[in-house]
Amino acid sequence: MVQLYNLHPFGSQQVVPCKLEPERFCGGGRDALFVAAGCKVEAFAVAGQELCQPRCAFSTLGRVLCLAYSEAGDYLAAIEEKNKATFLRAYVNWRSKRTENCRVCIRMVGHKVEAPFSDTFRDQMSIIEMPLSEAPLCISCCPVKGDLLVGCTNKLVLFSLKYQIISEEFSILDFERSLIIHIDNIVPVEISFCVGYVALMSDLEVLIVKLESDPKTGESVNYQPLKINNPMKQTEGISNETLQLDSDDFVICQKPVELLGEKSSQSGVSVTLESTGLDDKTIKYYHVQHLLYKRFAPDISSLVLSDDIKLHSLQLLPIYQTGSPTTDRKKLSQEKELLSLFCFFSLPHVGYLYMVVKSVELMSVYQYPEKSQQAVLTPQFLHVITSNNLQCFTVRCSAAAAREEDPYVDTTLKACPPVSMDVCALRIQLFIGLKAICHFKNHIILLTKADPEAIPERREPPKRLLSRKGTNVKFKTPPVAEAGWNLYIVDTISPVQLYKEMVDYSNTYKTAKTQSCIHLLSEAHLLVRAALMDASQLEPGEKAELLEAFKESCGHLGDCYSRLDTQYSHLALPYYKMSGLSMAEVLTRADWPLEDGSQKYERGLIFYINHSLDENLDEELSEELAAKVVQMFHMAEPKQLPHILCSPSMKNINPVTAMNYLSKLDTSGFSSILVTLTKAAMALKMGDLDRHRNEMKSHPEMKLVCGFILEPRLLIQQRRGQIIPTELAVQLKDTQPGLLVASVLGLQKNNKIGIEEADSFFKVLCGKDKDTIPQLLVDLWEAQLVAGLPDVVLQELFFKLTSQYIWRLSKMQPPDTIPLRTSEDLINACSHYGLIYPWVNVLISSDSLADKSYTEDLSKLQSLICGPSFDIASIIPFLEPLSEDTIAGLSVHVLCRTRLKEYEQCIDTLLERCPEAIIPYANHELKEENRIDFVVEKTAA
Repeated sequence: MVQLYNLHPFGSQQVVPCKLEPERFCGGGRDALFVAAGCKVEAFAVAGQELCQPRCAFSTLGRVLCLAYSEAGDYLAAIEEKNKATFLRAYVNWRSKRTENCRVCIRMVGHKVEAPFSDTFRDQMSIIEMPLSEAPLCISCCPVKGDLLVGCTNKLVLFSLKYQIISEEFSILDFERSLIIHIDNIVPVEISFCVGYVALMSDLEVLIVKLESDPKTGESVNYQPLKINNPMKQTEGISNETLQLDSDDFVICQKPVELLGEKSSQSGVSVTLESTGLDDKTIKYYHVQHLLYKRFAPDISSLVLSDDIKLHSLQLLPIYQTGSPTTDRKKLSQEKELLSLFCFFSLPHVGYLYMVVKSVELMSVYQYPEKSQQAVLTPQFLHVITSNNLQCFTVRCSAAAAREEDPYVDTTLKACPPVSMDVCALRIQLFIGLKAICHFKNHIILLTKADPEAIPERREPPKRLLSRKGTNVKFKTPPVAEAGWNLYIVDTISPVQLYKEMVDYSNTYKTAKTQSCIHLLSEAHLLVRAALMDASQLEPGEKAELLEAFKESCGHLGDCYSRLDTQYSHLALPYYKMSGLSMAEVLTRADWPLEDGSQKYERGLIFYINHSLDENLDEELSEELAAKVVQMFHMAEPKQLPHILCSPSMKNINPVTAMNYLSKLDTSGFSSILVTLTKAAMALKMGDLDRHRNEMKSHPEMKLVCGFILEPRLLIQQRRGQIIPTELAVQLKDTQPGLLVASVLGLQKNNKIGIEEADSFFKVLCGKDKDTIPQLLVDLWEAQLVAGLPDVVLQELFFKLTSQYIWRLSKMQPPDTIPLRTSEDLINACSHYGLIYPWVNVLISSDSLADKSYTEDLSKLQSLICGPSFDIASIIPFLEPLSEDTIAGLSVHVLCRTRLKEYEQCIDTLLERCPEAIIPYANHELKEENRIDFVVEKTAA
C-alpha cells in the first residue's frame, strides 16, 4: 500500500538555455550538467539558486547515443554514432576548454605521453578513444573508483581509471582495459557498476553479480567458457523442435523467475572473467558471486506484444561512510567506504528496490498510478516521470543502511523506522510532455516536449519470440528536433525545510491518535537521517541544523509511541534517548488529558519512565514531577511503585505523599515485604522512628533480606558514578548490622552487586578512607568465606582477611565495632577455618599479660593458618609487622613454619621461649617413632 501526502519537496525551477533539443543529458559532481544534441555537447554550471550558466561546448565524433559522467576523475564518457558505426570516447579535462575553437588533444587509451608535452595536456581538453571489438551498447561509471564499464552484445568490458605520471608535479588521467566479463544468453540494454558490483538488464531480465578480488585456490583468471546446463530450458518444456516451428504461429514466453543469492547462478546465464590488465596496481577480479536473477513475463492477454512492456531505469545506489580526504593529490574525490548498496529497476507500472550487500532482499515495491517512462533513485527519494507527472516517493535506503552501520539500532539505546514500512508518495507535480529525467545533488533535470508522441529509444523486441537470444540491440535515431521542448532544472528543497513541513502536517493527526502520525513522522525522521548519511552533499553549517532536526524528530516519535497504545509502544524509550530530552522535559510533554478531564497514561510512557528510573540517571526530578510520576504509576502500574520510589531520581519526593500511595497497596496483593521496606525507608525520611521500627519488626530477618534482594536501591544507590548508602542503610548499620551484612551478601549471591562495589559501600557507609577497613567489611568478608560465593577468588579473600588480622595485631588496634562472628562460630560454620592446634593454646596461655581486646583477631588468624585451604607461602612476606617478641606474634610465626614443615627450627624456638609447649608440639606434629628421641636429643643439647 502506498500512502499519499500532498507535500512540497520541489522548490525553485529554471530553464536550461540549450540551443538544440537535447537527445541525451546527464549531470553529476559539484555542478556539472551535460546536454548532447546532434554532434555537440554543451556543458553548464549549476550552482545554488543561481541561473544555469553555459560553461563550454565541444564537438563529438557523431551523434551521442549514451552519456555518463564520473565524479571520480571528472570525466565524461560517451557512445557516439557516425556512419552507422559506434565509438566509445572519454572527455577529460573538459573544464579547461574556454571556447569551442580551442585545441583538443585526441589520444588512444593507454597511449604513453612524454614529459615534454606536459604543458600541452595540462591546459587543454583531452579525448581518449577506447577501441572495442564489438559495438558498445551502454556504459556505467563507478561512483566511488571512477572505473568505466561498457556493455556489448556478449560481454562487458571494464576500463580501470588510473593516472599517468608525467612529472613530479603533473599527471594525466588514463584508462586501462583490465577485465572482460563474458556473458551468454542475455543482451544488456542498461548496466550499472559500483565497486565490483555489476547489474545488467535486458528488456525483461535483471542480473546482479559481484566481482570478487580475492583469489581462491590459485585458479586461473583467463577466459574459459563454462559449460553450464540451463535448468530453465530443461524445466520449461521447450524442445529444439518447437523452436524451429514457424514463429508467426507461436508466441513463446518464459515463466517469471526470481533467484536470490547462490541460487541465481542456476539462471542459465553464464558469466566468466577474462583478465586483460597489465598494471599490477589495477584491482584484479578473479571470481563471480551471483546475487540476483529476476525474469519477468510479458502480458500476452491481448495477443499482441506491446513494445512498452519492458524494464527501464536500472540503477545501483551506494551509501557509504565518508572518511578523511585522501592525501593523494591526483584524486579529486574523498576516500569512501561502502556501507550499503541498493539496486532499483522498474516496469511501466511497478518498481522494485533491492538491498544487495550482505544479503539480497526485496525492500520495497512501488506501484505507480500511471504508466512510468523513467525513474531515478536517490538516498532520500525515488523520482518517477509519467507522460504528464513528476512523482516523488520515499525510499527505505537510510533505514537499511542505519542497521548496517550501527549494531545498536533496534535496542533500548537506539531505534530506526523499519525497512518494511509502507512507502508513500509525497507529491505528484504536473509537467506537460515529460520525456526524460536525471538527477545530481539536489537537482532534478527534466526534458519536456508538448508533442505527446513518445520518442522510442531502444529496439523493438521481436514479436514472434521473447527469449534471451534476441537480435542485437539497435539504437533508433531520434527524429529531427521540433519546437515545444524545454529542459528544466527543478531543485528539491532542503531536507530541514521538508522535514518541518512534514512535522506540521503530522499535527493534523496528533489529536486523533492514529498510525498516520507515526508514519509521517517516521518519514520525516528517515529524511533527516538520509541527509546526514550523505555528508558530501551538506553545505557548511547545514549538518548542525540537521542534527538538531534529527533530535527533534526523535522527540516527536517518542511522543507518538508514548501516547499511542500500539504493540511498538516500547520504542518510546530509544527515541526519547536519542532526542537528548531529559526525563523532566519528557514529563512536561506527556500531559494529555482525555475529553472528560481524566488522565490516561499509555504503556509507552510508563515503559520509558520505568526504564529511565531503573537506570539510576543522575537527573533528580522536582517534588512536583516526582509526585506526578507516583500518580502515574499508581494509576497505570501500581506494582512498580516501590521500585519507582527507590530510584535516586525520586530523591525529592515528599515522603508523606509516597506513604499515602504505599498505604493503598497493603491489600492489593503485591509483594508485602517490598512495600514494608519502602514504607520503613519513607518513615525514616519523615523522622518517624517508631513507625520505622514497627515496619521492620513486621517480618522476620530472612524475609527482609529477600526484600532487599528484590530492590537493592533500598540500601545502595549510585549518583554520578559514586556509591551512596541510603538513610535506611545508615540506620541498619547502627541498629541491625547483621541484617545489613546478610543483605549485602544476598545481593552478591544474586549478582545484584559486585565485590568491589560491596567493599566501597561499607567504606563509605562507615566513613572510612581507602586504607582503613571497618569491622563491618571484615564481617562481610568472613560471611563471604562462610557462604562460599562462586565468583569470589578464595586466595584473594584469604589475603584480605589475614592482612586485616595482622594489621590489627601489629598495631594493637581493636575492631571499631563488635564482630558479628567469633572464631568459634567461624570454625563451626566454615571448613576454611581449621581447629587451632593444641600446642598453640598452651603457647598462648603462657602470656598472662595478653590484651583480651584483640584475642578474637588472633584466634581467627590462627584458625585460618590451621585450615586446609590456606596458602602459607603467600602470607610469609606480610608477617614482618607482627613481631615475634609477643606471644601472639610468636604463635603465628611458629604456626607458619610448622605448616612449611620446618620442625627443627620451631622446636628450637619453643625451647627458648616456651618449653612447656614442646611436648604438646611434638605429640601433634612429629611422627610417633621419632617424638621421644627428637625431644630428648633437643633437651640434652
